[in-house]
Amino acid sequence: MKIAIDAMGGDYAPDEIVKGVELARDRYPELEFLLFGTEAKVKPLIQNMDRLTLVPTTEEIEMGEEPVKAMKNKPDSSMVRAATAVKNGEADAFFSAGNTGAILASAIFIVGRIRGVERPALATAFPSFGEKSDEFVFMDLGANAENKPSHLYQYGILGTFYAESVMGISNPRVRLLNNGGEEDKGDDVHKAAHQLMKDTEAFNFLGNVEAREIMDGTADVVVADGFSGNATLKAIEGTALTMMGQIKESIKASGIRGILGALLLKPALRSLKHKLDFNENGGAVVLGVKAPVVKTHGSAKATAVANSMGQIQKMVEENLVQKTTDFIKENADKMKVKKNAK
Repeated sequence: MKIAIDAMGGDYAPDEIVKGVELARDRYPELEFLLFGTEAKVKPLIQNMDRLTLVPTTEEIEMGEEPVKAMKNKPDSSMVRAATAVKNGEADAFFSAGNTGAILASAIFIVGRIRGVERPALATAFPSFGEKSDEFVFMDLGANAENKPSHLYQYGILGTFYAESVMGISNPRVRLLNNGGEEDKGDDVHKAAHQLMKDTEAFNFLGNVEAREIMDGTADVVVADGFSGNATLKAIEGTALTMMGQIKESIKASGIRGILGALLLKPALRSLKHKLDFNENGGAVVLGVKAPVVKTHGSAKATAVANSMGQIQKMVEENLVQKTTDFIKENADKMKVKKNAK
């Protein structure tokens, strides 16, 4: 099983990307890696070449570049070359921590969109503290800054499939992220999307959900437009990091009694930190394209990269993309919406 890696994508690339790949190599003996990147920067970082091939490239797509333009103007970039390797059958999956828009453009225009999917989206398993499940599917996380009602409707179908087939959740509860729980809340796009989702039998829609409630176990699939989803994701992660840091500082400032209490609570605090730390989890999956494409945080460190490799291995072993393609084909009528609803 070969994974094409964009070694130059991300805030800490290529250092943390290479470290993460070598961690994954030691952890997953079935995997091989094609590292695409600037040879002078990447090669000195590699400890050994076991099950790892360096493919030299001459261009890099920066985090702030216009996605489609960068993809077209930099054909020898590490990202484009990695995506092309998947298209040509040289690799089974594509991974990057780079420019989100460019990853999506590469996934759609190079790897290829599954017929019937209007707009692929980034989806991830997000932590939940409800009773029914400890995770829920959250999508879109930033692949599309703007969405049509029909896109959000399709995300409900794709998210339901992912929750059932990957996470094992029966009859997933779907909610639409909005600025209020009432049916008439939101802009025209969200009002129209709510109506589409309310009227369908394609999935189990339970209405709107506010950002403050999404981790309370009220849904198994939370659908969002890319802008709101990405903003919510980063706000939650930032809050979690700040709170964990403040708890640590408060313990230090409380003296010996606080430190002793913290020692007793250490297992619980470690468990909470693990659940809220994105570096401990895999990346976001681009649902709706013809091969596994996984994007992790731009600020991801080696642990997150390695964990994403395990996530990709599971996707390939379970033939997730073919199952998704078959599901979409079998449910072609449900995937379609009236033109005037778009």
